[in-house]
Amino acid sequence: MNWAYWNPVKIRFGSGLLDEVSGLIGNRRWALVTYDQPLFRELSVRLTAVAGAPVVSITNIETNPDCADLAESCRQFGAAEPAEVIVALGGGSMIDAAKVLAASGGDFETVRRHLVEKTPLDATTIIPIIAVPTTAGTGSEVTSWATVWDSANGSKYSLAHPRLYPETAVLDPALTVGAPRGLTLATGLDALSHALESIWNVNGNPVSANYAVEAAREIIDTLPRLLERLDDVELRTRQMRASLLAGLAFSNTKTALAHNISYDITLKSGTIHGIACSFSLPMVMRWAMGAQPQCDAALRRVFGPDLDAGAERLGAFLRDLGVATDPSAYGVTAGEWNRLVGKALEGERGRNFIGRQAAMAA
Repeated sequence: MNWAYWNPVKIRFGSGLLDEVSGLIGNRRWALVTYDQPLFRELSVRLTAVAGAPVVSITNIETNPDCADLAESCRQFGAAEPAEVIVALGGGSMIDAAKVLAASGGDFETVRRHLVEKTPLDATTIIPIIAVPTTAGTGSEVTSWATVWDSANGSKYSLAHPRLYPETAVLDPALTVGAPRGLTLATGLDALSHALESIWNVNGNPVSANYAVEAAREIIDTLPRLLERLDDVELRTRQMRASLLAGLAFSNTKTALAHNISYDITLKSGTIHGIACSFSLPMVMRWAMGAQPQCDAALRRVFGPDLDAGAERLGAFLRDLGVATDPSAYGVTAGEWNRLVGKALEGERGRNFIGRQAAMAA
């Protein structure tokens, strides 16, 4: 078995590390991408007090970065003094938006042509990113791609380029303590999906598998307790570490079928991404079982020797957290589900799934 693993992101992990971001910026002109919310305004003031004022603050993005909003973000970015580094402070949406800005040269049309018309990006113009995640689930701080939504046309794109790996990821678990239960649940399950989707993946390798197994085991153990004790810094630290490991796993494999299924679910019903990409995990796990010895071995490290029982426990785990595992709960009929799975299997992420034959026969 030939394989390779590579991830160039410098990682800093620990409480209180937000104060180190100024040193990472150095003397470079910097732009800030964050939320227009009280907590993030406070964090921005704290950062700029040490690092100096950014050349521009982009605050018009919320969740699921959409083409219409990103076009305005790029306009603001392009109108400012040229930045030499971008600091993304927030969840996955902020880090993804920063990657779009980094690739845009101040003009969203550059990114649009790349996504739609496959026009190559100019790697020499891509700006470095310092990613400071405030949720534990995205993994975007250690990947080279970003999700871009086009709600007006019912489409979703993936922006990807090796230069879009952040320069540095600063993971401060203290920044996640204020996240409410719903967000903590959704991001935690997104990380679990990243880990498992990396295991049942044609691009899997021994390094990604080790990261994924450790991440999945930790999330299954930690997340239910964290949801009962949202202010527990130790549990927040464990969850953020697990999310990072899941990110390091799928940074080399990308995701698989459950994620490709999720995009239509989100577009159809507005279901938050972390739920949309995790409710189908028990079903997808059953399709993966028996397809590849390495996959089965990794899954047994997570769920024990009886994988059928493991899939049952995974379903019970989700339902105990309040996540329905029946597609009908998301407004999808049996016929629609079969068509959705068929479509997902033909997508890029679906083609990564090792259990395609079982899924097509289901």
